[in-house]
Amino acid sequence: MKVMIRKTSTGALSAYVPKKDLEEPIVSQEKADLWGGTVTLGNGWVLSLPEMAPGTGLPITVEAKRLSGD
Repeated sequence: MKVMIRKTSTGALSAYVPKKDLEEPIVSQEKADLWGGTVTLGNGWVLSLPEMAPGTGLPITVEAKRLSGD
């Protein structure tokens, strides 16, 4: 699924899923540099993010895979 990752005005990370019109904060991430690991959203979804180069700029739209969640 397409997911847009961005930083909010407070500096926190947020994920927006256009197909579901869903925006949720990223509450935890597997890897410090975000890419190539999993992230957990505020609604409980766990997404697998693709490998990207360290320092990849935000906002960015990526193809993520939903591993779990309602």
